[in-house]
Amino acid sequence: MCGIIGYFGKQNNVKIGIDALKRLEYRGYDSAGLAVYDHEKKSIFSIKTVGRIDRLEELFYKSPVSGSPFILHTRWATTGKVTEENAHPQCDCKRNVFVVHNGIIENYKDLKEKLKAKGHKFTSETDTEVISHLIEHYFKGNLEEATAKALKLLKGTYALAVICRDDPEKLVVARLSSPLLIGVGLENGDYLVASDPNAIVPYAKKVVYLEDNELAVMTSEKFFVLKENVLEDKSFEDLDIKMEESQKGEFSHFMLKEIFEEPESIRKSIAGRLLIEEGLANLGGLESVKEKMKGINRLIILGCGTARHAAMIGEYMIEEYAGIPVEVGIGSEFRYKKPVIDENTAVLAISQSGETADTIGALKEAKRKGALALGITNTVGSTQTRETDAGVYNHVGPEIGVASTKVFVSQLAILALLTVFLGRQRGMSLVTGKKIASELEKLPGLAEKILGQSEKIKKIAEKYSKYRNFFFLGRKYNYPIALEGALKLKEVTTLIHAEGYPAGEMKHGPIALIDENFPTFCFVPSDSVYEKMINAIEETKARNGKVIAVATEGNEEIKKMADDLIYIPQTMEMLTPILSVIPAHLFAAYAGLKLGKDIDKPRNLAKSVTVE
Repeated sequence: MCGIIGYFGKQNNVKIGIDALKRLEYRGYDSAGLAVYDHEKKSIFSIKTVGRIDRLEELFYKSPVSGSPFILHTRWATTGKVTEENAHPQCDCKRNVFVVHNGIIENYKDLKEKLKAKGHKFTSETDTEVISHLIEHYFKGNLEEATAKALKLLKGTYALAVICRDDPEKLVVARLSSPLLIGVGLENGDYLVASDPNAIVPYAKKVVYLEDNELAVMTSEKFFVLKENVLEDKSFEDLDIKMEESQKGEFSHFMLKEIFEEPESIRKSIAGRLLIEEGLANLGGLESVKEKMKGINRLIILGCGTARHAAMIGEYMIEEYAGIPVEVGIGSEFRYKKPVIDENTAVLAISQSGETADTIGALKEAKRKGALALGITNTVGSTQTRETDAGVYNHVGPEIGVASTKVFVSQLAILALLTVFLGRQRGMSLVTGKKIASELEKLPGLAEKILGQSEKIKKIAEKYSKYRNFFFLGRKYNYPIALEGALKLKEVTTLIHAEGYPAGEMKHGPIALIDENFPTFCFVPSDSVYEKMINAIEETKARNGKVIAVATEGNEEIKKMADDLIYIPQTMEMLTPILSVIPAHLFAAYAGLKLGKDIDKPRNLAKSVTVE
């Protein structure tokens, strides 16, 4: 969740770090800070501030310092309030060791008391400060040795970067269950460390991804990685992100840009993966486990937030068309129950970043119990990709907006492909396979038609932005879209409370809230549960509730009931969520903008939840 930057090299220019840190702003944060070794004064200069990176930059340039190595950080508060004292970097009481950290140290209170007893003085509420004091406690002139000893005492998760006044020609980094990578390519001997590959795109061409329990050391003479004090053979690989993919282009906000990229996201997700005449899906990432998947008789799909909504739609698809029992697990809850898993169970983890701590923890638990581990992620080299036996990449480019949009529709498209893949291994007919494949091929064009109504949707969103409560209703395939629509409205407006419900549940209690001040957003495509949705709309209107309807083109009946209407093109029922979510995404974005919100960086939220 926090953003980490570290630099070691010949360019003593902290602007490199500040610019890289700005590229992590989308992850969400509440404070920022930096520390740099000043060669002239032979000391570490550090500043911290609550608020935006712009404020940190302003403070730094009032009295700029040149030097290397340097570390920077954006904090998303976990342990300790949002204060300057709790911002990172954190240092020991001698101002010798400075640390930036992402993760949670679970035993920090015990360690803190023991260190206090040895005379250490603490100035923050954070768990991170314990790390700097521990390293100082073990420091005998060699930073990596002291860091390795300190890490052995930590319980929890971490990605960290460390610099030291008394061992200055060195940058030490380490990770455990929190992402960290090292880029090379600025100049010979120059390294840029980051918690997210987007940060280093302009500077590095090659990267190495650290694994759990690995510690890396960068000096002017060498770069090496240790795991349990044993030298690891690590090689740099190409960084597969284009600079233009991380820029807004003609759009005012990344969220809007990414919604308008949804048709292209569908197109990229299915490109080269559809064999229409054979009614097959070609998923190369699953080729190595193709035969094993034929024996799977149960599938568990794991996800958090928006990814869980995708999982729920995948459940409907795979059960209906592939005939495999599917269970959707909430990543943050899965390993705290006793999941029943055997060798014929597959677990599919869905995560945009591939670094979602809860989902990865659940995936590891499933693997320990013998499940086949599969994944869908958008991020090459992520932790999830290294934990799975096989998987499928979204390949839709970086998603910068905190609220996931284009990756969500990509996840649905890939789940539809997976449905064909699994179904054709079993009882799905050639005709059905061809039908799904041909309808999938049409989706990008149909999605573009919906975006052609963006001005109409904007006016509807602005009209309803004055309301403070909403229901989102759907059934079957569009029930998870009701959850997704409500989540997006809550996320990006931060003012409107919204709840997603299966429409049939309204009469079991929630309908008591309906009146003229409580609008309802209804997903009512012409599908197998259309009449049931009409009943829900009629019940809402009978209580003076206002209705915004998303319906299939050509439906004239709905005009008599809906106060506002958005049409989507006709497609087969299992694919309607890929289309019906687009108006919901636009509605949330435009409502947020009308309310003056930063829809790219909603308050209290982080793009990638890398701590539990």
